[in-house]
Amino acid sequence: MTDAQDTAADSSLRITGGTPPDDAGSSVTGASALAGAPIPLLEPREGIPPVIADAAGLAEVVAAFAAGSGPVAVDAERASGYRYGQRAYLVQLRRQGAGTALIDPVGCPDLSSLGEALSGVEWVLHAATQDLPCLREIGMLPTRLFDTELAGRLAGFPRVGLGAMVENVLGFVLEKGHSAVDWSTRPLPEPWLRYAALDVELLVDLRDALEKELDRQGKLEWALEEFAAIAAAPPAEPRKDPWRRTSGMHKVRRRRQLGVVRELWETRDRIAQRRDVSPGKVLSDAAIVEAALAVPSNVHALAALNGFGHRMGRRQLEQWQAAVDRAKALSESELPQQGQQMTGPPPPRAWADKDPAAAARLSAARAGVTALAEQLDMPQENLISPDTVRRLCWEPPVVVGEESVSAVLRRFGAREWQVAQVTPVLVTALSTNDA
Repeated sequence: MTDAQDTAADSSLRITGGTPPDDAGSSVTGASALAGAPIPLLEPREGIPPVIADAAGLAEVVAAFAAGSGPVAVDAERASGYRYGQRAYLVQLRRQGAGTALIDPVGCPDLSSLGEALSGVEWVLHAATQDLPCLREIGMLPTRLFDTELAGRLAGFPRVGLGAMVENVLGFVLEKGHSAVDWSTRPLPEPWLRYAALDVELLVDLRDALEKELDRQGKLEWALEEFAAIAAAPPAEPRKDPWRRTSGMHKVRRRRQLGVVRELWETRDRIAQRRDVSPGKVLSDAAIVEAALAVPSNVHALAALNGFGHRMGRRQLEQWQAAVDRAKALSESELPQQGQQMTGPPPPRAWADKDPAAAARLSAARAGVTALAEQLDMPQENLISPDTVRRLCWEPPVVVGEESVSAVLRRFGAREWQVAQVTPVLVTALSTNDA
């Protein structure tokens, strides 16, 4: 039995049937899984709500959710692997007093009125950083949030997917068969809508159980700091040289070949954006790498490569060959450099040769952080960012002490709870290897 299951087992409310708890009931729902098999959650408690796709329906939802009480569960479905970008194609919400709402962002592309109505309300999301970018695009951004996935990590759960958390903590089984479907499909099939509604059905109940568990472990204030940092974080900066993330890039070693990858990637991206399809449906990464390694001289040679010949028309082949030819025509100064420009320390595998003392510091720091993470029962990366540890060990403060190390950690974005926990460990690691 996990610690969180202990918390659930202590609840005064026990669910004995296949019906989820009332919104008005206890915040921690019954741990039916503890007494036997988990209960499949097959239907939303008020049935599948209609999909809101017009201004009149949206106004009703805004009014209902503004009049509701307590936290609001929020989720979004994207069409990753099918469409270009990461826009939301369905938004699901649930709040006590308002029930569940399913909103179509295609029909209602501006949800800022809903976002404003929920300003100051705590939003409950699972893996918030995945959904916040697409919610921001349609005018929804929380001022306060509770991330049930992150809460599960901090509480020491080995599996933190929504289905696993709902089963382990609340004793219900969510059907997850539609997580990777094309949510841009219209109309959305009823089974998909049922799945979407169920994803927010128990989020607030899960939040309440995890809050009690974090409080029991003495980690609630840590979690609240993390949630506040996520809510306050600005939008991510555009990735520099995104073409370098092409799968299989490690095979490409010459600068001319890198130029081919870049030209093909950028051509594919323009086509995918224009057609609003996933770039992988236009041309695979494997095909890009294949062409970069071969640097074909003409369309005939290109067509002989894997990923190009099968069912690809002459016009398509010509556009890809044109990209290859542009790369071949670049001067040496225009070709991309090998590897990305380093903005931080070198890869740790090179430390032993470049700076043995730094390598020793990193080894001691990693060992200390690992031991502390195990003691606190949480993943190392949630205790402190590995990149922060690397930067600190590569360039430690001139005078190593709690104050100086804490200042470096804060500069790299560590939260106060993280600073308090890891500073003594890192001071010891840095001092031992400087002695």
